[in-house]
Formats: sequence, C-alpha cells, structure tokens
Amino acid sequence: MSWSETALPVRMKRVAIVAPDEVLRATLVRLADVGCVEIDRVGPTPESVRGSAARRLQRLRTDPAAASLSATAPDLDALERDGAADLLAGEAQLEERVACAVRRGTVRALAGWCPADRVAEAAERLAGLGSVLLPVPAPRGVDPPTLLRGGGPVRRSFVPLVRTYGTVPYADVDPTWPAGIAYVVMFGMMFGDAGHGGLLLLAAVLLRLGRPRLLAPLRALWPFVAGAGLTSVLFGVAYGEFFGPTKALPVLWLAPLDRPEPLLAAAVGFGAVLLSVAYGVGIVNRWREGGPARALYASSGVAGAAVFLGFAVVAAGGYLHRPVLLLTGAVIVAAGLVAAAAGLYTATAGGASGAVQTGIQLFDTVVRIFSNTVSFARLAAFGLTHAALGDIVWQGVAALAHRGPVALVAAVLVFVVGNALAFALEVLVAGVQALRLEFYELFSRVFEAQGRPFDPWHVPTRHPEVAP
Repeated sequence: MSWSETALPVRMKRVAIVAPDEVLRATLVRLADVGCVEIDRVGPTPESVRGSAARRLQRLRTDPAAASLSATAPDLDALERDGAADLLAGEAQLEERVACAVRRGTVRALAGWCPADRVAEAAERLAGLGSVLLPVPAPRGVDPPTLLRGGGPVRRSFVPLVRTYGTVPYADVDPTWPAGIAYVVMFGMMFGDAGHGGLLLLAAVLLRLGRPRLLAPLRALWPFVAGAGLTSVLFGVAYGEFFGPTKALPVLWLAPLDRPEPLLAAAVGFGAVLLSVAYGVGIVNRWREGGPARALYASSGVAGAAVFLGFAVVAAGGYLHRPVLLLTGAVIVAAGLVAAAAGLYTATAGGASGAVQTGIQLFDTVVRIFSNTVSFARLAAFGLTHAALGDIVWQGVAALAHRGPVALVAAVLVFVVGNALAFALEVLVAGVQALRLEFYELFSRVFEAQGRPFDPWHVPTRHPEVAP
C-alpha cells in the first residue's frame, strides 16, 4: 500500500442486499455477525417502529451490556421470561433494519456501505442462503461514510485529537499524523522544562503499565503523553530549564526570560510553517472535494495560500529592505485576492449585495491570515509564563536554602509544592492552548465540512449449542 493510500480514508463501496422474505432474517444475522456493512436507516424512526422485541425489552427495564442475535429465530416470549435482554436487544435492532427494507413481491432489498476490500467477504457469508450482496453505483450528491485506517499505537493515540474536532470528510486527507506531531511540538515549546517533561514521560510509562487502575481506560494514550513529555524535555534542554532555572543544565539555545524576542520570532516563524502545511493540505482537500476549480478559488485553497505567501514575501522584503521582494509580494497578494473574490462571488446571489458580501469575506480572509499568524506568539508567551513560574519557585528556594535547618526543610517544601503547582497549571494551559491553535488556526484551513463516521452494524451471533 502506497503512502498516498494510507493518508486517505478507507475506500467505500455502495452495496445492495437482496433477499427473499423467508431468508431475510438469516441474511441480516450473518451480516450483523461479520460486522462490516453499514445499513441505511431510512423510513420510520426506531422509536416509531417499536417491534415485538423492542416492546418486550422495554418491559424488562434492563439495559444489556451488549446485544447478540440467535442463529435461529427465537421465541420472544421465552426470551422475555428468561430476562435475556441481550438477545431481545439484538432482535430489536434486527426489526429496525427489516422496517427499512424495500419490498417488491416476495423479495426485500436494503442498501448500505461496506469497505471495498471486505465486499467479497460479506458476499461470501451470504452464499448458500439464496440472498446476495452486490456493489451498486453510489447515489449522486451523497458522500460515503468515513473510516480511517488503523495503524500502530502511536497513530491510534493521536486519533482522539482529530476526532474531537470532527469526522474527516470522506474525500479529504487523514491529518492524524501531522496533527499529532504539530500538537506535541507546540506543547513542548510552551512546557519546556526537562524536569517537568521527565514527569510526563514517567506518567506515560505508568499509563503503559495500567497504573493507577483508575486511569486504565486512558492506557492507549501513553504514546501521546510520551511524545508531549519528550518534546518538553528537548525544549527544556534547549532553554536550560530543569525544574526551573536551577543551573543543572546549560542553555543550549536561549533562556526564555533573558531573550524573549528571539523566542517570539521563532514561535511566529514556526506558526507560519504550520500554516503553510495546512494550506497545502487544504489545497489537496479542495481538489478532491470539487476539482481544480475549487482548489484554485477557495480561501483555504490556492487563492488563500497565495495571499498568505504574498504577505510573507512582503514582510521579508520589508525586513531585508528589498523593493523587488515588496513588489513581488504585493503582486502575489493581489492575484490571490482576485482569485478568492471570484470564488466567493460565485457563491453569492450576485449583484450589488453579492459584491458587498464578497468584500466583507475578503476583508475577513485578510484579517484572519494576520490574526492566525500572530496567534502563534502564544507559544512564546506561555513558554515565558512557564519559565517565570519556575524562576519564582527557584528564587524562593534559594532565599531559604542557606538560613539554617528549618529554612532548608521549608526550601525543600517550597520546591516540591511550587513545582507541583506549576506542573499542574502549565500542563492544563499548554494543553488547551496547543489544542486551540490546532483547531482554529490549522484545522480551519484543512477542513471546510464535516464527514460522517462509518457505523457498521455488528451484533455477534449466539449459536444454540452455546446459548444459556
């Protein structure tokens, strides 16, 4: 599988399930067992269906931990008497699917979606029943559901970062890897302290071991926590910070409190690089969503990228005192604004109102480029805040350390409590700020719409020989 394939959601196929009435239940049971087909839920709502199994399940007033289906049609009254809530829940789900089937004579049909590489497997499971599952053309204007590829533990730990924002549209590139890497680097820049980063690495090890048990549900996130801890250690080494400015480490790059200007410039420059990558991904997504015209004229496509690049060239020309760069940048900005205006105007009703609306949206595009770029200055601002907190704690420790045994104990207490408070506060602040930059500055260019998650119907089959 090529890199381009792994960067895209799993390819989906539209499928139809056709079955005679007498084998419809057996067909649905096998599809539920294989669990790779999402069946369209059309027609009556589940609440309005309320079949026999659903009514019996409601009377039990029991929520099953998981649903299951009997391989053969069960006696619903017997299931209710036995309190078999799991089997009744499975039958209730089956009734909902049956209610969505289209009937023609003695044959019923359902439609849905299935991963392309599992269509043959699903069709084979129906072999011998007299029913079929076959690919059909996808309806126009309907996007398939999105199923992202699995990957290893590191990638899986990054998935919640994207899922919290929304579902990746089916046509778009999966941004999980670059989003995860960008997040941990931004976090490390704000949380740059080798000692505090080491505590995060320790937390990742404990999560990996399932300790404490209360946090066992978060075990899969240990690579994400480890990545944040590693970048924090690296930036801490660069800043010379180890539980504050303790002089335990030399300054390899800069001390934030001594040289805030270079740190600020580095933060904004890094933000500009991330925005460039976001525009690149946005161009690819707009092309896949609507073709080359959409990619060219969209504010998150080539047009917006040209405005952003043009302003960067203008800034470089002003800093280097090069009139040629200033002129070149201005031309690029103008070209980008013209292209963006054309795209925005075509989406309006036209006329004077359309022109006004386009002007307002263009102004918003320019303002957002400046505000989003400057917003990355918070990487330096919160890096300075972290260093300042560490410096305050260390000054208190140094003031007490040489005033006798009691003061020494107080100094140790100030060191432990101060660092604990700084660690807890800065983990929260850096985590939230990195998430904000990810969502508002980067994802707003990568995505223009939300997708729909692939939700296959999966209910395991319980065979008579293993039924209680």
